[in-house]
Amino acid sequence: MQGCRLSLSTALLLQSTPSRWVVQDERCGYYDGQTGAVLSWQDGVFAPDRDERGETPVADAFTEVRPTGERQLILSFRTLHRPEADLVLGGGLEAAWRALTGGPPAGWGTSEPAGLPWSRRKLTDLAYERAPRPTWTVVVGTPDRPAVATLRVIRTPEGVEEDVTLALGYGLDEKAVLEAALEALPELAGELVTRHGLKTMMCQMREARRDLSAPPRFEHPPLPYAFVLGPAEVQEAGRDTASRTPLEERPVQLGPNARPGFYYRLGDGGTGESWTALEQLVRHLRGATAG
Repeated sequence: MQGCRLSLSTALLLQSTPSRWVVQDERCGYYDGQTGAVLSWQDGVFAPDRDERGETPVADAFTEVRPTGERQLILSFRTLHRPEADLVLGGGLEAAWRALTGGPPAGWGTSEPAGLPWSRRKLTDLAYERAPRPTWTVVVGTPDRPAVATLRVIRTPEGVEEDVTLALGYGLDEKAVLEAALEALPELAGELVTRHGLKTMMCQMREARRDLSAPPRFEHPPLPYAFVLGPAEVQEAGRDTASRTPLEERPVQLGPNARPGFYYRLGDGGTGESWTALEQLVRHLRGATAG
């Protein structure tokens, strides 16, 4: 039904699988809650409907969007660790959570609702039990500060990799709280570089619900705000290249001078110009690597 919403982790999972969110609508019958495509029952499955021109119409309900002024800050980052016996996972995620909310996560689990109290030790034990298979978990915050993350632990030839997506919600009256979180990003990036084996991080912003749920309506895609390179990636691109880019703002050096990372501000996270800045940066870094 139109009144239902998906959790952020479920919405992300649907995007990476050949699945569909079917929403019932009194006007068009059924539509895809993530794309708006009108659906019909065909050969035992819901599939996109086609008009006489072979095109799939978009449900009117999907496009009925009213701006609320609410925002989301989304961090996607990867860390890499040596597979040592005393390794405890979740440190990078907890550091990000504390930097942006003032405290640790509240709970975690392998499914929703995530009802286990947050524990890096138990998370690590689970990942070791499942290795070399990957381990996927969802991590949640408290109602007063909406935050949710997915964390995937992967054993690779290089070591133990953690793939994290963390989203935080902000209301119309929380502009100062959001600005404080944005100001904290360079320092957080430095901590991830020096203490948690950061490889890369993308920071994005979007107009979307504070409670982080996904309605069956159009939502603006995230816009890049900042990008971070870890020391290994800086070394691969070349330090001179990584520190001298076509961007208007100079990158912020992170970590020790011998093995630095770099934080690149891409814009204000509110206009499409940040995509242009990201494309310029990636082209610059990849061109140098290829050379």
